[in-house]
Amino acid sequence: MKNNKKLHILVAYFLIYVVWGSTYYFIGVALNDFPPFLLGAIRFSVAGILLLVWCAFQGEAIFKWSLIKKSAVSGLVLLFIDMAVIMLAQQYVTSSLVAIVASSTAIWILAFDVPMWPKNFRNPFAIIGILIGFLGVAMLYIEQYMSQDVQNLSERGMLILIFGCISWALGTLYTKYFSSGEESSYSFAGSAWQMFFASAMFWIFALVRKEPATITLDSVSTYSWFSLVYLIIFGSLLAYSAYIWLLKQRPATEVGTHAYVNPVVAILIGVLLGREQVTWIQIAGLAIILISVTLLQLKLKPAISEQ
Repeated sequence: MKNNKKLHILVAYFLIYVVWGSTYYFIGVALNDFPPFLLGAIRFSVAGILLLVWCAFQGEAIFKWSLIKKSAVSGLVLLFIDMAVIMLAQQYVTSSLVAIVASSTAIWILAFDVPMWPKNFRNPFAIIGILIGFLGVAMLYIEQYMSQDVQNLSERGMLILIFGCISWALGTLYTKYFSSGEESSYSFAGSAWQMFFASAMFWIFALVRKEPATITLDSVSTYSWFSLVYLIIFGSLLAYSAYIWLLKQRPATEVGTHAYVNPVVAILIGVLLGREQVTWIQIAGLAIILISVTLLQLKLKPAISEQ
């Protein structure tokens, strides 16, 4: 049983490290033909419904009121705000850059995880790690602010990206401590409801912005359809469900380290498939952030061994 659980944890980490990192690129491809809120609406509607049906066949109590109520909060804070910010930002900047800025999420989780402060900050590696991480994010912010290629995004756009990272961190902690603690046996149903409520908000914004009227099925390329299917299956059904499940198995700060690995994957895919340009300042900032996660992992080892 222990070996099976370890294997499940390893697979889950692969999904949130590698698969999630790849979704930045496919979001960018899908946005070539889909408006941002309509893309989110379709993605999370289909994924949420499919997962709810699967949970029902598994015998889960999918209509448990306490589960639905808490999942609604997680879905809005964790999924809707963060994903809306990412998709809006990728209309102006490359998927690589969005992924790099998103790496600050792990720092915000560490900073806001108040119940774990006594453990997280009793080791000097934690303090050094978070300071170095902020330095790396600051370098990316300055590079973005000075770049002439993304003047349309401007300083306000970068602040929106940071806001999305903070929202994801707060949603992660809410999900760990309030949304999934006592409902541990209904984790996948919780993920399904989170996607369902997030999709409802995406539909509202898409309809208000009249996005469905801006496209036709014939105008959507095969690449965009493939990217949408990839986001539904691998990004939402597999990776997001793995993320919610991992929050019940491991410390939130440890699970949050996916944000450091995702940019590496996003950059590799963006450069290899999308031929995106990455500046030396972005690479330097990413290297500094990766140094910070190494220090944080040194801090996490005692906590991991205690569980």
